[in-house]
Amino acid sequence: MTSVVEGLKPEIIWKHFETLTKIPRPSKHEGKILAYIKKFANERHFEIREDATGNIVVLRPGSGSGKNAPTIIIQSHVDMVCEKNRDSQHDFMNDPLKLYIDNGWLKADGTTLGADNGIGVAAAMALLDLPENTPLPPLECLFTVDEETGLTGAFALNGEILKGRTMLNLDTEDWGEICIGCAGGGDSSINLPVNYVEAPADYLSFQLSVEGLKGGHSGVDIHEERGNAIVFISSIIDDILEHAKISITSLEGGDKHNAIPREAFAQLYIHPESVSDAQNSVANIARALKNEFGTMEPNFDIKFTGSSELPDKCLSDSSQMELIGLLRTLPHGVLKYSHDVQGLVETSNNLASVKKIHDKINIVCSTRSSISEALESQRKRIRIMSEAFGAVAEQDEAYPGWAPNINSPVLETTTKIYTELLGKDPHICAIHAGLECGVIGEKVKGMDMVSFGPTIKGPHSPDERVEISSVDKFWDLLLKILNELSKK
Repeated sequence: MTSVVEGLKPEIIWKHFETLTKIPRPSKHEGKILAYIKKFANERHFEIREDATGNIVVLRPGSGSGKNAPTIIIQSHVDMVCEKNRDSQHDFMNDPLKLYIDNGWLKADGTTLGADNGIGVAAAMALLDLPENTPLPPLECLFTVDEETGLTGAFALNGEILKGRTMLNLDTEDWGEICIGCAGGGDSSINLPVNYVEAPADYLSFQLSVEGLKGGHSGVDIHEERGNAIVFISSIIDDILEHAKISITSLEGGDKHNAIPREAFAQLYIHPESVSDAQNSVANIARALKNEFGTMEPNFDIKFTGSSELPDKCLSDSSQMELIGLLRTLPHGVLKYSHDVQGLVETSNNLASVKKIHDKINIVCSTRSSISEALESQRKRIRIMSEAFGAVAEQDEAYPGWAPNINSPVLETTTKIYTELLGKDPHICAIHAGLECGVIGEKVKGMDMVSFGPTIKGPHSPDERVEISSVDKFWDLLLKILNELSKK
């Protein structure tokens, strides 16, 4: 059977990326991809270093003119965000991704593509696969684990496995940009104790659903003010509660802490005499949301339909009021833009998920900021809001941001070569997302870093896609940078 990536340039990257899409690699389940990388390195007789967390460094000696050059670290993470459309039967633990090309973009059918950060992993493997006479400095290809759920691999990295002090991170997602800084962040896992009572026998069962939103990356896409399914569904239920007699049996939405929720669902019991009022509430709020978000979210859909499901328990009146009140109070979206960097989101919060866990409702928020004090201030606000509704917010230590260094030697080299390729200056920026550079920079003192990559849109959602032409340009840039560094 013909490969989807056959004929794409550069062939060496696409060959490796296609292989990666056949190997399951959800966050916290990277065993298969790590085994593959080790086998790959052993077959080429490269030295491997690893730490207790599973992070791997594959060493390629300097070659050509770069034999005696300083060591360069090539860094990428092996895990991927596993999101799929509700009608998809894809099993991320076992199934290969189904690739297709659409108007110059590579996509996966109904699921995330894993170009974040699979293209970076494929590029590192391509470097390891280059001929022995290629002018390259000594390389330490660092493959980290579990980046997407909180930079776990970077946090637990044993810095002793790295000897280089110049690092190229390959996890930025806009061709033409050099990233030199990122936001820090931290999650809040909010547990709301709830009481259940016998479901009313004379009420009718309905399902309320919010679907078809764009979702996306909770850092990179947060400035676009996309719709949040949890925000939408809680606002609808809030209005129903004001006008109708209802009991909530279940409410769930979202999944990953770093993905804007695309879908949310609620099971409701409604008094027969209140059905018309409930339908009016749904219609009115749906109309208002369409007016507010219709241009940004043309495909979102709100359904309110009778259901054959008849749960025997529902939330007590006080519990459902506390749940909806808390969801309506917690912030979502941009909280502040930077005063120093025009257009840069400084602080934000993603109301990421809501689901039942045992006798509690668990709500997850992911907060980001490039200023540590602002980050902790917002997380304190979330604790206060949670406690006001009888909930407890558990908050792990936040991960650090990456402070820009405009005097970086590797930035100077990268900018020079990028400018030659673009015919103009690249966009040097910081991003409102968590890159591993900040954490690795704390683990390995004196690290000089930049981050760049091809154009990837819709990460962390089934709309994820990579611009095919930008991958060839990205590869050319990477080789030219390493060629220049091999002369040092």
